Amino acid sequence: MENELAVLPPTTKRVEFHTSRAVNREIEARTIANISRFTGRTSEAVRDRLTQLDNEWDTERTLETMAGTLTVMGTLLGLTVSRRWFIMPALVGGFLVQHAIQGWCPPLAVIRRMGVRTAEEIANERVALKTMRGDFQATDNTHEALAQARMA
Repeated sequence: MENELAVLPPTTKRVEFHTSRAVNREIEARTIANISRFTGRTSEAVRDRLTQLDNEWDTERTLETMAGTLTVMGTLLGLTVSRRWFIMPALVGGFLVQHAIQGWCPPLAVIRRMGVRTAEEIANERVALKTMRGDFQATDNTHEALAQARMA
């Protein structure tokens, strides 16, 4: 990574920064394989893949869902079973704060090993597919370039 000595890596790279190189390489290889499968395919096939990418859960959504579920479970168990269960929402809250600041928390390693990608990794595949399909036109106009990027 370009900023390996940073205490707080850039927001868009913080999850990758705290993921092992081997896992990052596996995820990148899978992304490249996904893109390669669509070389020479029809616009409809690419459109279908882009729809799949629109629905793919990224690391943030996965972590937020897990955290919310564990917080509700811990709170309900704390109210109905034993007050000791209240430790679960407290731990989950701490992990969320740690993730927000550093881009790392204990569940992240498991989520990444499962192949869950960051929003940026998913977006990179989207842009590559749209580029292969010919969606972008060369332009020197800043507004046109921004409009094309927003449509990506």
